[in-house]
Amino acid sequence: MPTLILPTDDGRLEPYATRQPRSWDQPRGPFDRLALSAVHVVSDPLANNDPWLTPAIDWDATIAYRQYIWSLGLGVAEAMDTSQRGMGLGWSDALELISRSIKAARDFSGDAVIFSGAGTDHVAPTASVTIDDVIRGYEEQVSAIEALNGRIILMASRALTVAAKSPDDYRRVYGHILRQVREPVIIHWLGEMFDPALKGYWGHTDHSAAMDVCLDILAEHADKVDGIKISLLNKDKEISMRRRLPQGVRMYTGDDFNYPELIAGDEHGYSDALLGIFAAIAPAASAALSAHKRGDIAQYNEILTPTLPLARHIFKAPTQFYKTGVVFMAYLNAHQSHFTMVGGQQSARSIAHLAQIFRLADAAGLLTDPDIAASRMRAVLRVHGIDG
Repeated sequence: MPTLILPTDDGRLEPYATRQPRSWDQPRGPFDRLALSAVHVVSDPLANNDPWLTPAIDWDATIAYRQYIWSLGLGVAEAMDTSQRGMGLGWSDALELISRSIKAARDFSGDAVIFSGAGTDHVAPTASVTIDDVIRGYEEQVSAIEALNGRIILMASRALTVAAKSPDDYRRVYGHILRQVREPVIIHWLGEMFDPALKGYWGHTDHSAAMDVCLDILAEHADKVDGIKISLLNKDKEISMRRRLPQGVRMYTGDDFNYPELIAGDEHGYSDALLGIFAAIAPAASAALSAHKRGDIAQYNEILTPTLPLARHIFKAPTQFYKTGVVFMAYLNAHQSHFTMVGGQQSARSIAHLAQIFRLADAAGLLTDPDIAASRMRAVLRVHGIDG
């Protein structure tokens, strides 16, 4: 097994010997939990563009990654924050991404679940933005996705955070949109740890008060809501809200720190999954869900527990930079030929951070081919002046 030299958090260099890779069971779906993976976009490293300003996407590699996720029995949550939506990827490119992914899902030889994000990221969140601007923004994106026969994830709106004067403005916007949608949607409450611009969503900075507003909206429009995904990285808040949901409304966990426990659930219920970390740990997630379906809870936990240190490291504060870790995992496992990102976000994490991803992925059995992974890790180390 290959050995390489990796940097540590305290600035030292030390040898690291990789382990034997783990063999994963083939998925035996459908699972007894709905599981959507929020997936990244693969940038085009040969494009002659200004990466900070203009995204360039390798469409073939991007769609191939979605086909890989479907092959493991997982669904795709398209054009979400993992795809750098509103963080390098604008609405026009997001719509192209959604269109290509929906077509690929239709052409896939098997079950290919896909939901796509509709938001207001084309509406500038300036001081002059109004509630009507937000409504029109949502309507434009929802209608565009529905025209492609796509299912909707209703994303949180930075513009609404600026325009809203009270919780009633959230009730007005969401009520207006939910009355129009063709099929029940997933609502996404993205916390400020993922996007600082969303602090105070639902009209309150206190999450408990915000939850009350959100639950009121869900109860009023339960027939148009498939579920709610909350990304607050707090299992107690998720469980509290889960127990108060209207009948028939699902909880989709977005907690990349505590997902094994939340998906397994308790005597009062469980969470389905809509997770960015599932893109990085897809084979383990699929194998664990297969074990859970057949009632082997011990194996479910044995598979997922070692992935938690990796997830907590990738999603550590500043959490909005977690996309770098997700793409780095795809690079290490040869799902793409390079480690570049839309907006140059490959530079958002340090080489020490990336080295720890390598160690933790190896410990969890998530390096598919340690020789390839080590070779690619050495290439990144050399860019940072380290002979690995």
